[in-house]
Amino acid sequence: MNTMKKRTVTVLTLVLGTVFAAPMLDAPRLQAQQRGSDPEHTLPLTWDRWLDHDEIGERMQLMQRTWPDLLSLQSLGNSFGGREMWLMTINNPRTGSELEKAGMFIEANVHGNEIQGGEVALYTIWYLMENYGEIDEITRLVDERVFYILPTVNPDGRDYFLDNAGSGARTGHIPVDSDGDGLFDEDPPNDLNGNGVIEQIRKYTPGAGNFRESEQDPRIMVPVEPGSVGDWVMLGSEGIDDDGDGRVNEDPVGGYDPNRNYASDWQPNYIQGGSMDYPFQLPEARAINDFMVARPNIAGFQSFHNSGGMILRPPGSAWYGQYPSADIRVYDEIGETGERMLPYYDYLVIWRGLYTVHGGSIDWTNDGLGIISFSNELWNGGQYFNSPLLQEQQSGDSPISGQQSRYFFDDLLEFGDQYVEWAPFQHPTLGAVEMGGFHKLSGRVNPRFLSMELFHRNMAFTLYHADMMPMMSMGETSVELVSGDLYRVRVDVRNERLIPTITVKGRQNNVVRPDILSVDGDVNIVAAGWVTDKNRPGPTQMIDQSELDRILLRSGAPGRHTRTIEYLVRGSGSMTVEYSSIKGGTVRTTVQLR
Repeated sequence: MNTMKKRTVTVLTLVLGTVFAAPMLDAPRLQAQQRGSDPEHTLPLTWDRWLDHDEIGERMQLMQRTWPDLLSLQSLGNSFGGREMWLMTINNPRTGSELEKAGMFIEANVHGNEIQGGEVALYTIWYLMENYGEIDEITRLVDERVFYILPTVNPDGRDYFLDNAGSGARTGHIPVDSDGDGLFDEDPPNDLNGNGVIEQIRKYTPGAGNFRESEQDPRIMVPVEPGSVGDWVMLGSEGIDDDGDGRVNEDPVGGYDPNRNYASDWQPNYIQGGSMDYPFQLPEARAINDFMVARPNIAGFQSFHNSGGMILRPPGSAWYGQYPSADIRVYDEIGETGERMLPYYDYLVIWRGLYTVHGGSIDWTNDGLGIISFSNELWNGGQYFNSPLLQEQQSGDSPISGQQSRYFFDDLLEFGDQYVEWAPFQHPTLGAVEMGGFHKLSGRVNPRFLSMELFHRNMAFTLYHADMMPMMSMGETSVELVSGDLYRVRVDVRNERLIPTITVKGRQNNVVRPDILSVDGDVNIVAAGWVTDKNRPGPTQMIDQSELDRILLRSGAPGRHTRTIEYLVRGSGSMTVEYSSIKGGTVRTTVQLR
């Protein structure tokens, strides 16, 4: 277990008013002030910086100590580098145990350089706790659901990204021989001038180059037209040939993709680069899967990545085919609502809207665990253009079209903080060159002044998804005496939310336990069936099972749908009808026979 860096948290108490002149405030007025547009926080955390792994752990421990009745913190295990995979469970035990409620799993930072999802996850924990008991909808969600939140799947990559120039931080840190020379991770990028940036290299070659400086901005290098020559050649990123094989930066730290190691549609490395040798070989992927398999109540899954502004759903590859139409309808409603909640984000299928992915996490959670799953690509550069002049950026005649937009906004909104100007450098093997380029945070990671909006909107999307998870309830009941001790009992069984208790894909793959409708009491069930329309006379769809006091429903309960079960029973006293769903909870009602 890592030793946490010791930091001191100082709580400052501000005394408002004076002892002599301040009037006494009655409780309602004080409470109204605290619930105003700027309420006091129990834990006034800041959200304007990026936290390393130790700081994430400290913040999670602080929140757990602050709200111990609702939060429990655990480690799923260690990353390859020995860092704890901290996971927070949010559950109100007074409203039921976690396995009795639909669970929402939220993960982030699968790729080391995709850091802002970790802060979204932390913000989600904090926001739910700060507003529990204050905002009715938040209170209801915490009472009805259970949340499992893992801010960083890849703590090794995250710290590597934050602690050095950032290049090569997408991967995890299991050594890989990327160049096939029998050595491992021996030729990473090198920060030769020590300025904390892996820059691009250009060399001035008058009349013998294939690039030229842009007429609009000399910082931008433009390929020359066919048949023409330029004055510059581009020589790649900053580094040297560490292993003497004639290549530069070809064997960085790691060299695999943490999001290609899951079991659904996993393919070997020659088909899917970065997949490793077999599914769940990576300790991080294996730890997550072990946790989720032990909690079949998980019905929603969200993985935060970056960038591009996308709400992605599976499948990851075209050859996998289409999902069943009923499942697509669920995905479409959630995804299209997400587009309205997240400006500049597009709802897309992974392989069609982004690229082909084999062995991705949300393919596995959908196909192998029966969970409705999304992957959000956080931050879209279009969000810089949050003005009525948005269309100007798309015009080729605009002074901020194309690459120029990146420099325009760095100059005027970030005051040049993200760009390193071209500057002469004496390279040990290339000689006199110039180096320059953007910092590691530029492009993929949102500017910090836009963090709060990104955090809150994406959190709100996951809460909406969590609210759409199945929720079973018992509705109207009726008891009718037929003759003697024979009764007709009807009970309404309803799934109140959009997502079914068992997706079609989950049923096809036999990965979700059937729902169970059971009866308890001093009764003998003569027959049972589903009422076609309880408001009209008509036949009942009889259930052909040998044990009518324990009916298996392999298709589960559809979303936003009420069905009426009818029993013909002999007996007396009370009769309890229970509906047990692994992802929609367990509900029951008791009727009294006359």
